Amino acid sequence: MTEAKEMTVQVITPDGITYDHHGTYVSVRTVFGEMGILPNMIGTIARLEIDEVKIRRPEDKKGQVDYVAVNGGIIEVNQNVVTIIADSAERDRDIDTSRAERAKIKAERELEEAKDQHTIDAQRRAEIALRRAVNRLNVSKHL
Repeated sequence: MTEAKEMTVQVITPDGITYDHHGTYVSVRTVFGEMGILPNMIGTIARLEIDEVKIRRPEDKKGQVDYVAVNGGIIEVNQNVVTIIADSAERDRDIDTSRAERAKIKAERELEEAKDQHTIDAQRRAEIALRRAVNRLNVSKHL
């Protein structure tokens, strides 16, 4: 039996499939740290952090790397299929940077207000919104 040299990579949100291509390497940040995925990896399931997903495309794409901003979720690796299920995800080319910048500014303002008022729940929500906005901005810079 020959070993596969690539795997299918899918990112799925409630709105549908955000990403569906083949890859030779996938890098994600789980709640336990960085995870690199290569073809023929054993089955795995892990919870994802808010961060970028990096997908190295097969050699026919001349070393192309795709980036997807993922707002948490779950990753499953099973028989050379990498499936990421997330509440929201955006490819680098689809990110509206001005909207992401406005979301960052709003989250920073809400975070300061929550700190001033000592409201822990509002502070946590603002911190998550800020991490999401910063993640989107960071991924958009890969273009």
